Amino acid sequence: MQDVLSVGEMRMSDAITISSFIPGMELMRRAGEGIFRAAEWKPPVAVVCGTGNNAGDGYVAAMMMQEAGISCELLLQEEKFTPDGKFWFGCCEAKQIPVRMWADTVSLEGFGSVLDCIFGTGFHGKAEGEAARMIRMINGSGAYVVSADINSGLNGDSGMAEEAVRSDLTVCVGSWQPGHFLNMAGDLIGDKVCVDIGITPRGRGMKLFEAEDVSELFPPRKHFSHKGDFGTAALIGGSLRYSGAIRLAALANAGMRAGAGIVRLCAPRSLCEKMVPEILEATMFPLEEADGQIVFREETFGEALRGTRSAAFGMGAGNTEETAKAVAYLLQAYEGSLILDADGLNALAGMNCEGLAEARGNVILTPHPGEFSRLSGKSIEKIRNNPIPLAEEFARNHRVTVLLKGPATIVTDGTQTFLTDRGAPGMASGGSGDVLSGVLAAVCAAHPAENVKAAAAAAWINGRAGEIAQAKNRDVSMTAGDTAGAVPEVFRELRGL
Repeated sequence: MQDVLSVGEMRMSDAITISSFIPGMELMRRAGEGIFRAAEWKPPVAVVCGTGNNAGDGYVAAMMMQEAGISCELLLQEEKFTPDGKFWFGCCEAKQIPVRMWADTVSLEGFGSVLDCIFGTGFHGKAEGEAARMIRMINGSGAYVVSADINSGLNGDSGMAEEAVRSDLTVCVGSWQPGHFLNMAGDLIGDKVCVDIGITPRGRGMKLFEAEDVSELFPPRKHFSHKGDFGTAALIGGSLRYSGAIRLAALANAGMRAGAGIVRLCAPRSLCEKMVPEILEATMFPLEEADGQIVFREETFGEALRGTRSAAFGMGAGNTEETAKAVAYLLQAYEGSLILDADGLNALAGMNCEGLAEARGNVILTPHPGEFSRLSGKSIEKIRNNPIPLAEEFARNHRVTVLLKGPATIVTDGTQTFLTDRGAPGMASGGSGDVLSGVLAAVCAAHPAENVKAAAAAAWINGRAGEIAQAKNRDVSMTAGDTAGAVPEVFRELRGL
């Protein structure tokens, strides 16, 4: 795992380091050196500098370029400097590195590379005036673009932007911020790397969940083991109108591909009859139905859930009164890991989340921003601009784990927070959430004591499977079924770590 700090936490960590261990001027030198060494520069290089400390990193990088024989030029917003930045700019002047002002710059034509040092991670709002013009000029330059710390114009906490630099490489300095992963980051950042400059992270312990962390949950199985050791997962949902949802959840589980020992597929009786030829490894549990939709019966649900460690409910169930009855029962009665998705979340929102904080088991909610808006009462815009604080607050208040889906996934119980950055644009299609629910139910069955880590691992596995599926089928043509089919390849990769 790697640390992920909010912008405020990064600022605090920086200040504590400067006051206690390393002078700011030295940190700036290390940052500039890290940025210089991280990229393969194509000369000549335009180093585009604003007026903050981010510009100081650029001055140091420019000095190192010149020392390495890489021709470069400083492009300044104005002759305004932070104290540490002024020192390093003076060093550039002493080395006679060419300087030009933004106002005198009409084109970046002829530059092989551009180093973006306009704004740092503390930027918020909208880039305007000369800064907006320079951002557009960088994006239209055709040069190899490197952003220092974060792409100028991109919000370091939310990953949202109205106008921002598109980089080939972003060199994060010190620790990652959420904005390197969330929302629009994937469309603006090409490759990214984080360089350590000696800042000790100070914050609440948010982490980036990575392949090694997933692998730790899945050590090689012992010969002396059996299916019961890895738990039983129940997948409950489906309707005549949305018959594919429960089947997609089952695809991720049918061969117990994501870790469960046994999978129990619970769906309307008529749907079970149609799925029998497709479902080989999972057991079937037909549910009462009316007009192709589940009818809730307490005794039937109790029997379906007996002996299970996890249950995922809602995939394709339909937003009906019977679905709401089922959700209320599951919250009151189920003692395992309860995953609510899709229509399970819609029913919960209709209940104003009543009974959630008193749920008997460990509850995991898997909303996308629209579903989270209905659950929390916050606007989608507010959620996108403050996704982590709002997810953490909701999780704390309702004593649940929230898995907030997006280009990067946020998993939090209000105390522990993980980000996963695996996934692909081709996953923006019907059924992707159903596959995730299947994977999540399996991981929770195998690891009932690791609710938050299990959810983060499932999000990582699902996202990586989507990447593999997109590489084979391309973004336009891939389907959720392709993602489910790629789950075994994820575990083959993990075994190779």
